[in-house]
Amino acid sequence: MAPATTRRATLALLAISIAVFLNDMTIGTGLPVIPLYVHETLRFNDVIVGVAVGIQFLATILTRGYAGRVADQAGGSRSMRMGILSCALSGVAYVLVTVIPVPPLGKLIILIIGRLILGFGESQVIVGALAWGIGLVGQARSGQVLTWVGMAIFGALAVGAPIGVWLNESGGFAFVGLANIVLPAVAFLCALRVGGTPPQPGVRQPLLSILGVIWKPGLGIAFQGIGFAAIGSFVSLDYLSHGWANAGLCLSAFGGAFVMVRVFAGRLPDRIGGIAVAMVSLGVEAVGQALLWLAPSGTVALLGAAITGCGCSMTFPAFGVEIVKRVPPQSRGTALGGFAAFQDIAYATTGPIAGVIASVLGYPSVFAFGMIAALAGVWMTVMTWREGRVRVG
Repeated sequence: MAPATTRRATLALLAISIAVFLNDMTIGTGLPVIPLYVHETLRFNDVIVGVAVGIQFLATILTRGYAGRVADQAGGSRSMRMGILSCALSGVAYVLVTVIPVPPLGKLIILIIGRLILGFGESQVIVGALAWGIGLVGQARSGQVLTWVGMAIFGALAVGAPIGVWLNESGGFAFVGLANIVLPAVAFLCALRVGGTPPQPGVRQPLLSILGVIWKPGLGIAFQGIGFAAIGSFVSLDYLSHGWANAGLCLSAFGGAFVMVRVFAGRLPDRIGGIAVAMVSLGVEAVGQALLWLAPSGTVALLGAAITGCGCSMTFPAFGVEIVKRVPPQSRGTALGGFAAFQDIAYATTGPIAGVIASVLGYPSVFAFGMIAALAGVWMTVMTWREGRVRVG
């Protein structure tokens, strides 16, 4: 690729990443607010809180295969733009929750519908952005694409969480909903400025035929996702139960540390391979979750969230680089969609499971669960390394 062409491709990848950042603030603004809204305003229990948070990821799981097919057959640009519009519709549902005069159960149902729409949109956005980005810059820089898109996602969480808390305190949940309409609209305009890439030629393999290649790294990324999901679902209530202030800063600390590590170590999977990077990352995440579990103060809990962010940062691109190496280009979107679905499964199931754990053992025990999961992820990385590189097709 010529320097000028490389420069244009990099600028296009930057525009895609900015669009992902703006769009995914719809998730960042909601994560610290929705548990409080469901628990404190609608007066539902911890298990329902977990369901309200995790249901978004269930929708994402169920639509990852569809997102991969769209990306492979029509191009990542179409998948991403369709997803952005869906995310804006979730903001409409959030606004309706606050203005329609129905009992709490009715409001919960509307909220859950909005979360399902958001999950569908997020599925299309991320798979589309990854396929689009790799199509623009080439497979040799796939680690960079995974790193930049991931920075956009978790940077949106870091910035969006305190903004969501501020919006909720300033104008209530309706303000959060309005922001979740405006932000995707701006993201859509950013994505429109980037030219699409043609689908890769060749026979496309269904997801089921690729599962044999991706399931071990997929389980590794699923175990990694439990720690983040535990923070997103219950850190606000953990802080509230201890009487600590500034719970929203935990997601900011997580996201800020996540982005910082990707800035300084983002090319490591391309340079040294994903296995070593994943191994170290999951070990660091386990340390962060242990600190959150045993934290005697909000400051220590904040440090635990930051260390968890450091550990989670490179796990997805580390495993993702291994996935991209193992599948043919024309099935890349399907493979990445299936791989990401493992993380979505963790996000969807952690909320309800952690809700049961919190109800029985208290909120800190949720992070002990996250620590154990991260250690299981280390073992799954070892299994992936032992398996070696097996190509599909």
